[in-house]
Amino acid sequence: MAYLEIERKFLVKGEYKSLAYDVTRIRQGYIASGNGRTVRVRIRGDKGYLTIKGPSDRRGLGRFEWEKEISVAEAEALLTVAEPGVISKSRYLVRAEDGHVWEVDEFYDDNEGLTMAEIELHSEDETFVIPPFIGREVTGDRRFYNSHMRAHPFKQWKDDIISAAGQA
Repeated sequence: MAYLEIERKFLVKGEYKSLAYDVTRIRQGYIASGNGRTVRVRIRGDKGYLTIKGPSDRRGLGRFEWEKEISVAEAEALLTVAEPGVISKSRYLVRAEDGHVWEVDEFYDDNEGLTMAEIELHSEDETFVIPPFIGREVTGDRRFYNSHMRAHPFKQWKDDIISAAGQA
């Protein structure tokens, strides 16, 4: 299935786990990444996925996305040929009071210490309620793309984020 994915990303600043109605462990790698395009393989819980994403628009809000469910065995095999740097995270799903679902990702390994939330929208101008655990918006900041973090983990640049937060 092909469609335009529109999402906004935010840093997380507060407690969200008690609000989650679901949590799943995710491992993902990139078969190819470059020029804003990615071919990703993901294992989420007991399912595998192959995803192709096109480059983001100039604001970083929208991009083409195609995803196909594959077996976990196929996903495991594809991870063996992925580019170096596998992303490992837990995804918490939190429903906001307006009905939108926030996906909150808590990262591990070399990206430990980073927690991000994203919300998928039907249009760029769609309104939504921002829950109390949501912090600074990072939509369009390529440092926060998983494909970037696999090669440039958060541990390498987290001090820049902490310094910027202190100056805000």
